[in-house]
Amino acid sequence: MLPEFRSHASVPLSHQLEQRLGLDPRLEAGRLDVERVADIAVVASAHSDGYAATAHLLGLLAALPAPTEVGEHFWSDLWRSSGSLYLLPANIKEYVLSSLAGEGTGLAGQILSAFDEMTPPQRIAAGEVIGQALSESDHLPDLKTQVIGELWLRDLELTAWRVLHADHKSADPARRKAFLAAWTSA
Repeated sequence: MLPEFRSHASVPLSHQLEQRLGLDPRLEAGRLDVERVADIAVVASAHSDGYAATAHLLGLLAALPAPTEVGEHFWSDLWRSSGSLYLLPANIKEYVLSSLAGEGTGLAGQILSAFDEMTPPQRIAAGEVIGQALSESDHLPDLKTQVIGELWLRDLELTAWRVLHADHKSADPARRKAFLAAWTSA
């Protein structure tokens, strides 16, 4: 599941292409050779962390039962087991919709808040509920539900962190130069 592409997201990439590759933003596509297209792909790939992480976050949530009447039992079990209201559909709906529009930091923050308030036993219990739902929907009967749930929770937590971390990256050449200087001086 991919977030909608927002034109403002291309501004930092345009800046990177101009700075690193010396490409004029008004350059016609017909004047690009294969090497330039490959260079653009490399810079775009390096730039896409937040977009890819937000898409992965949405994909993880899409694997769970939908927040409809059919999935109501799952969501109430998840709430009781995790002890967290942060993950309830009513509390993440706005963030999920924002993520679909390309803004994943709100959802990532909400998810990390849920993890922050869970105790280790609650996390294990939530993993069991999630694992049960995933094993039924993905037809993974050979794996223990607790293992499936714990892997899903770890992936969700790390992906939420990646979304927030990617949002705080800077394309500032001075910061990159300072970083390089610090590492080469040691």
